[in-house]
Amino acid sequence: MTEDLSPAERYAAARKRAAEQATALADFREMYDFGLDPFQIEACQALETGKGVLVAAPTGSGKTIVGEFAVHLALQQGKKCFYTTPIKALSNQKYADLAKRYGADKVGLLTGDNSVNADAPVVVMTTEVLRNMLYAGSQTLLGLGYVVMDEVHYLSDRFRGAVWEEVIIHLPESVTLVSLSATVSNAEEFGDWLDTVRGDTEVIVSEHRPVPLFQHVLAGRRMYDLFEEGEGRKKAVNPDLTRMARMEASRSYNPRDRRKGKMVREADRERERRQRSRIWTPGRPEVIERLDSEGLLPAITFIFSRAACEAAVQQCLYAGLRLNDDEARARVREIVEERTAAIPDEDLHVLGYFEWLEGLERGIAAHHAGMLPTFKEVVEELFVRGLVKAVFATETLALGINMPARSVVLEKLVKWNGEQHADITPGEYTQLTGRAGRRGIDVEGHAVVLWQRAFSPEHLAGLAGTRTYPLRSSFKPSYNMAVNLVEQFGRYRSRELLETSFAQFQADKSVVGISRQVQRNEEGLEGYKASMTCHLGDFEEYARLRRDLKDRETELAKQGASQRRAAAAAALEKLKPGDVIHVPSGKFAGLALVLDPGIPAGRSNGHRGFEQHDGPRPLVLTAERQVKRLASIDFPVPVEALERMRIPKSFNARSPQSRRDLASALRTKAGHIVPDRHRKGRAAAADDREITRLRAELRAHPCHGCDEREDHARWAERYYRLRRDTQQLERRIEGRTNTIARTFDRIVALLTEMDYLRGDEVTQNGKRLARLYGELDLLASECLRDGVWEGLSPAELAACVSALVFEARAADDALAPKLPSGKAKAALGEMVRIWGRLDALEEEFKISQTEGVGQREPDLGFAWAAHQWASGKGLDEVLREADMPAGDFVRWCKQVIDVLGQIAAAAPSVSGAGDGDTVAKNARKAVDALRRGVVAYSSVG
Repeated sequence: MTEDLSPAERYAAARKRAAEQATALADFREMYDFGLDPFQIEACQALETGKGVLVAAPTGSGKTIVGEFAVHLALQQGKKCFYTTPIKALSNQKYADLAKRYGADKVGLLTGDNSVNADAPVVVMTTEVLRNMLYAGSQTLLGLGYVVMDEVHYLSDRFRGAVWEEVIIHLPESVTLVSLSATVSNAEEFGDWLDTVRGDTEVIVSEHRPVPLFQHVLAGRRMYDLFEEGEGRKKAVNPDLTRMARMEASRSYNPRDRRKGKMVREADRERERRQRSRIWTPGRPEVIERLDSEGLLPAITFIFSRAACEAAVQQCLYAGLRLNDDEARARVREIVEERTAAIPDEDLHVLGYFEWLEGLERGIAAHHAGMLPTFKEVVEELFVRGLVKAVFATETLALGINMPARSVVLEKLVKWNGEQHADITPGEYTQLTGRAGRRGIDVEGHAVVLWQRAFSPEHLAGLAGTRTYPLRSSFKPSYNMAVNLVEQFGRYRSRELLETSFAQFQADKSVVGISRQVQRNEEGLEGYKASMTCHLGDFEEYARLRRDLKDRETELAKQGASQRRAAAAAALEKLKPGDVIHVPSGKFAGLALVLDPGIPAGRSNGHRGFEQHDGPRPLVLTAERQVKRLASIDFPVPVEALERMRIPKSFNARSPQSRRDLASALRTKAGHIVPDRHRKGRAAAADDREITRLRAELRAHPCHGCDEREDHARWAERYYRLRRDTQQLERRIEGRTNTIARTFDRIVALLTEMDYLRGDEVTQNGKRLARLYGELDLLASECLRDGVWEGLSPAELAACVSALVFEARAADDALAPKLPSGKAKAALGEMVRIWGRLDALEEEFKISQTEGVGQREPDLGFAWAAHQWASGKGLDEVLREADMPAGDFVRWCKQVIDVLGQIAAAAPSVSGAGDGDTVAKNARKAVDALRRGVVAYSSVG
């Protein structure tokens, strides 16, 4: 090729190569034994020129290479680099990777649980740790040159997403930001915002998967491709799948089918179904065996239930599945025993260690949040080493953990979202199946969905082919955020900062279209105004008088109708069984006998078809022998009893003979009576002074005598209608503009009322609140302020603090939680009372929990377990009484430890008391009491 170039071109190419070799990127590329992809090179080059970057690429595409290049640049330039991740497990994994590459002396780790070499030039941390550093003005920030935000799409998370935006907004301008995201459909919009708040930011989007993904459906004994083979055209759904779905839909399996007079058992129906059709949902052991025979292991099967993950492992063990040979089994046992050596034998029994080990030795494991962190990490390590080949996992595994597989299996396309069973979204499907295909190992990855009843191939094709995963901000101001911002910047500057959030950026962009419509409407209003101009006078004023008159007449008509309905309902309430009435209107108008006066207003009698109504609903027998329950609409005017009749005790409304006899008696008794015609009263408008005044003003107005008056009036009506629509649009704009700032103003007003803020000054109470991070930050601060936790033992304090972090997985548990007795119980009761006071105050200041702001009610469900563990009770006893998986127990304990650490830093010393009596001292003791056994096992080796 070079022979074809001119001397000038060869010289230019040589200069370009020399320039590239002189860059930091050239040194960096030599550290890897594989070439970089174009998107990685583009992002690294942008970084080296001093720009920030946003990289949006599929899972497994290697976008973390860009983050590692930022680490490389920082070390080369003598600056610091912070590498942030959303979850501790990912921080631990990244720490291990970077320490291996650059040496343990240059890499540190900061999470809620661990602090390793925190002053190192490269520190891996959870995003919350960096946020807390920024608010505290930590000295560790000195010399910071780069921040890598891995999995930055987490800012959509409604519980924790605000933290990402806080960090992005508050990082010093000198820091270069590297944002790594999954593929999102609005990366350009997010990049525009980063450009606004962080300066020059390059957006690099890559849709290319380095390992191609093939989609399949497993039905019965056969695996079908989801899409037909074909090049150069839009992928079509496999017609075999479409035909099977139609065939399944045409067959109805009625559970009340009868065979020889007996109910058909479910098993018989299933057997019959299999015989009639070769389509069924294969069992979990069948699926793994099938994947093994096709050479598609290792595989991750996503099941959206922890219990189902554990059950799947047991099913495979009972089926006799063995995916490891003797050598692999021995290696597994060696690794497991090494990693769990610190766990006492009695705890291993409680944790189900031996059943877990048996599965691992066979190459099968579960992975979910209910597992002990150590157990999860062992599963991850063995899977990456190829010693575990089948993992049954909940969706949490998809969140960033580096556990790629050859295949991913989805049992169902529906999951429980905390409120209902809902279809998984295209974004979730992409995230889950993104694990399939190991770069550098597999030529292709495979996503397998199991056939289920009512399966729709078109729906699956839509999930697989859609790339709509928009990033939506979940940013909301909090109490802690408010005091920290005011302390650093003052109220006015804080308000301005919040206006720069991505949440406000998105809200403002959504307003653009509405604003254009308002502008068009205003142009139309000018035209209408010109068309209704009258040479005799101000027609706009005349039109306003006409509208006021019409509005007053409408208002009086509504009042009259309301009064008539009330009078009719009052008359119906006086009816008794045996009253003969004349139904004034409706389908059953005419003579009728009241059998039952009906139900009280606003009540329902519980029968299907009886809806909530605004008045009594009498049950009557008509003269035509029909028994009907009437509604208030049948009585536009009041009714009175014309006569009374005795209803025989033997009367049966369902008997035609009974109805006929009683209807005949009704006609004989009252058929000759002619009901009084209801006379309409004098209209209220006739005597209304306001209407009289408006009519007089209309007649006196100069425009009243205009020959074109009605023509002008039609233009005026259009004018007022368009003006009303425009005002509604303006209200929508107002509702979306400055929303974050208005919420901040309400929070500041409440904090000022409670003496946390005084103008731009943060009080001592506010300074304490500034150190308390978490959902119930204000409640924790108020408990410290009121001395609720004074005099509590460390175990009692742990029980109380657990209520600030714990949230039961199953909402509205019918059973009241078990609580420790004595001072702890009284303190927990006082915490709930303080929350009630705060809740009322939030309502007064219009701070709504539905908007993600405010204090939820403390949950006392973990108080007993925290108290028992901090009191030194054994793991077996505590887990049995708490009825909680070990992983959940450890996670909640660590969260309690985290908040106890904040309380130790924030709690004031009691004047005149020894250090031992302070809440701070007992908080530190509670931390030590909780951090033992399974809770203390470090996840960083």
